[in-house]
Amino acid sequence: MILRHSGSDIGVFAFSIIGFISIDCGAEEDYLDGDTGITYKTDKDFISTGKNKVVAPEHNLTTLYYGNMANSLRTFPEGKRNCYTLKPRQGKNQNYYVRAFFYYGNYDSKNQTQIKFDLYIGVNHWTTVVDMQWTYYEIIHYSVTDTIYVCLVNTGFGVPFINGLDLRFMNDSPYRSMNGSLIPKVLADLGGLDPTLGAMRYKDDVYDRIWRLDVNLNDSVSNSTEANIDIQGSDDPCRLPVEVLRTAVQPRNGHNSLSYSYTLRHRENFTPEFLVFFHFAEIEQIAPGERREFTITLNGLNYGPFTLEYLKPLTIGPYKLQVPEDQVRFSIDATLRSDLPPILNAFEIFKLWPLPDSPTNQTDVDAIMAIKEAYKIDRVDWQGDPCLPLTTWTGLLCNDDNPPRIISLNLSSSQLSGNIAVSLLNLTAIKSLDLSNNELTGTVLEAFAQLPHLTILDLSGNKLTGAIPHSLKEKSNSRQLQLSLDGNLDLCKMDTCEKKKRSFPVLVIAFVISVSVLLLLNIITIFWRLKIGRLNVSLSSLVGLSRKELSLKSKNQPFTYTELVSITNNFQTIIGEGGFGKVYLGNLKDGRQVAVKLLSQSSRQGYKEFLAEKIAQIC
Repeated sequence: MILRHSGSDIGVFAFSIIGFISIDCGAEEDYLDGDTGITYKTDKDFISTGKNKVVAPEHNLTTLYYGNMANSLRTFPEGKRNCYTLKPRQGKNQNYYVRAFFYYGNYDSKNQTQIKFDLYIGVNHWTTVVDMQWTYYEIIHYSVTDTIYVCLVNTGFGVPFINGLDLRFMNDSPYRSMNGSLIPKVLADLGGLDPTLGAMRYKDDVYDRIWRLDVNLNDSVSNSTEANIDIQGSDDPCRLPVEVLRTAVQPRNGHNSLSYSYTLRHRENFTPEFLVFFHFAEIEQIAPGERREFTITLNGLNYGPFTLEYLKPLTIGPYKLQVPEDQVRFSIDATLRSDLPPILNAFEIFKLWPLPDSPTNQTDVDAIMAIKEAYKIDRVDWQGDPCLPLTTWTGLLCNDDNPPRIISLNLSSSQLSGNIAVSLLNLTAIKSLDLSNNELTGTVLEAFAQLPHLTILDLSGNKLTGAIPHSLKEKSNSRQLQLSLDGNLDLCKMDTCEKKKRSFPVLVIAFVISVSVLLLLNIITIFWRLKIGRLNVSLSSLVGLSRKELSLKSKNQPFTYTELVSITNNFQTIIGEGGFGKVYLGNLKDGRQVAVKLLSQSSRQGYKEFLAEKIAQIC
């Protein structure tokens, strides 16, 4: 649809609402659109691939109420799919109105007549973009994840492009379907502005809908009012703009029925379902004793009768219906008791769009994103969901579960450096892990042995040091694990190394206490023994502090071995050693520095308990 604007002064839009995101794709800097009051952001914080372009000067459009997005665009000549990453503050399990704008504008000077590519919302197909003119596609999406991906997928029919992207938080609106999404098909504002204007946005529309002005009902005439309709005091869940409610259509003189039909453009391989809303407001002062009463017939089903109050909005619906005959049709008819013909101010038709595929398991997503960040992996196709749509990220294999799981990761020869990322241990469904021929340093994580499905582990060709963990050797010797470690010149493979290494922690019993508190206690203990020589001395009298200031509140908090590896950065920094084992410096997630004292292995049973992730007690 061509988007046009009204020549009338409808004021400034008020879209600085939390949860609204407006992106001018291809813009070089953020800007405030004076006609709408909308702040448009560049897309640099939402996508890292693609190239900024501008339309040919002779194809420039003046599109009031849509910013400058018509004349700038981002193209994606590389990669099978390119994805925008949207992270609304409201997070998952919420409804969002997502809208994408497109305009070719001969930006490449090739005068192409058709470019075709697919648009995905999350991991599910949204639509196929085929229109080369200024157009838009909308979807009301119920997101089950905190992050919403909008992906452009190259289907081999030209380079995908996009001009703008909107996200609007729908709050507690009735526009929802938790089993899928809603595709707006017709949002009709009846009886208002010149229908040749095409479409309109209104300043008081809290959902920033785009209303069509060119929808015609059979044998109807327009009617309007300048009176103040009470939209604030109404309980209308759809919260229509007052400008939509101030206009209506009614049958021509002598007729008592309004009718309309919408025919589906494309035949689906399933019986489509629709939601239909009817919006009314009585805008004519009715003479005393007269009434306006009507019924609604929707695809053969009858509803009503209904009456209206003067200047009071009324939304009827949503009505959910299956449409096997590919047509939504309705009529609004005056009852025999009615003194006046029916009216209709607006109506909306939405198609229910199923979402057959689920996003990748969230734990796997968090893990692979952490791995990507830890190793600064910059690959064109490492964006969007790791397993879907269509193809996985390069180097990944996923299973067919719903949701899918990552079962293989190949980062061989990927210029990785630093220690082995602890986040790899969170890929609990992984069967094959290849980190060979990189620059990895540090020790081999013993917790790899705890991954229940891991059968291939290739760490060859790195710079790993220390001893090979006993548990991995056992799995390798029993042929449960295909372990490759060749090429790590400083990695000790001898049994003597292993025995020396076995003083390393197994069952972690000890204390994780703030390092500053440990030092303070040591100072207090020395001072106490030297000067006082007896036990019954309060700490506050020694250091001039109150008991409250020095009181230590013990908390037993369980940590897994994986978490301890992360806390101590793979047990990197030794800050002390005693009769029970070594003490390592660590950092908790809240920023506190801690000391981790680990009990040396003294029995076979303790070692087995550690491998089973029997947890450390942290005090």
